[in-house]
Amino acid sequence: MELSVFNIKGEDTGRKVTLNDAIFGIEPNDHAIYLDVKQYLANQRQGTHKSKERSEVSGSTRKLIRQKGGGGARRGDINSPVLVGGGRVFGPRPRDYEFKLNKKVKSLARKSALAYKVKNNAIVVVEDFVMEAPKTKEFVTIAKNLKVAGEKLLMVLPEKNNFVYLSARNLEKANVITASELNTYGVLNAANMVVTESSVAAIEKLFNA
Repeated sequence: MELSVFNIKGEDTGRKVTLNDAIFGIEPNDHAIYLDVKQYLANQRQGTHKSKERSEVSGSTRKLIRQKGGGGARRGDINSPVLVGGGRVFGPRPRDYEFKLNKKVKSLARKSALAYKVKNNAIVVVEDFVMEAPKTKEFVTIAKNLKVAGEKLLMVLPEKNNFVYLSARNLEKANVITASELNTYGVLNAANMVVTESSVAAIEKLFNA
């Protein structure tokens, strides 16, 4: 498949870039996407949740009432889960939510996400550009010229560019990453992808590796 290359003014340069069908033209695999997104979100969880159980609550261990004959439950000490302020039964404990996912599945998921973007005409290829300084206003102008403003935007660069990154950092709906940081969740979470001309080759090289 071929896509037109635009400049930052939104004008067609007359050049076209060819997308590799083995990456951008596959039949999307929804289950692979589900697994990869699930792993990505699980890895974001800190897992630091913790509640105090009976043995961890501060309080006297004196037996409050007699064992039998009271007509109620056996309460024991003041730390009993039966009482207000007592410990929690089987409460959450710190844990790691990460799980393993095979490289081939992750690769298939990313290809599937890119294929969906191509099917929905949600990828815009822009020629390589340079920003002289971090200017949010200039980044917004570029987005408007490319007709991708107002929606969630993912811009993919071939390598790190602090000026472009800082220009988009204050924009809630804009995200700038490098080709090596490409992930399934980021691609699907964005309404539109803006990929620089050099990034197309970088993405293909990443998958071929």
